[in-house]
Amino acid sequence: MLSPLAAPYPGYMVFGGATVSDTYSANVTMRGATASSPQATPEQSEAVATIEAADRPWVTIVWDDPVNLMHYVTYVFQKLFGYSKAKATDLMMQVHSEGKAVVSSGSRDKMEADVRRLHAAGLWATMQRDDT
Repeated sequence: MLSPLAAPYPGYMVFGGATVSDTYSANVTMRGATASSPQATPEQSEAVATIEAADRPWVTIVWDDPVNLMHYVTYVFQKLFGYSKAKATDLMMQVHSEGKAVVSSGSRDKMEADVRRLHAAGLWATMQRDDT
C-alpha cells in the first residue's frame, strides 16, 4: 500500500513519486487517445455480442445412458414433446447410435423446463446454445 509523502500544499497528496494530478492527466490522455481511434467501444461490442447471442436459440440434448431401455426413451419423447412414434424412434436411435440427440430448441426458459422434465423421467439431458 502506498503512503502519502510530503505534499507541496495542504490537500495535495503524492503517492510513490506520482502526484494525484499526474495520475488524473495520464488517465485523461489515455482516454482521449482511445476515444479518437476508430475502435468499437465496449458498449458497442457488448451490444453486438448480445444481438448475436439472442439470435442463437438454446437446445436440449439427451445423452445415451446405460440404464433406460430404448422403448422407454421413445415413450418419453412421445409424451413430453408430442412427437409421433416414428419421430421419437428416430431421435431415440440417434441417442443410441451417436450418443446424443437434440430433442427440442427454443428460449432458455423453455429449455430449462424441458431438461427438468427429462430429468424427472430419468433421462440424462443438458442444454446449450445452438451451434448452428
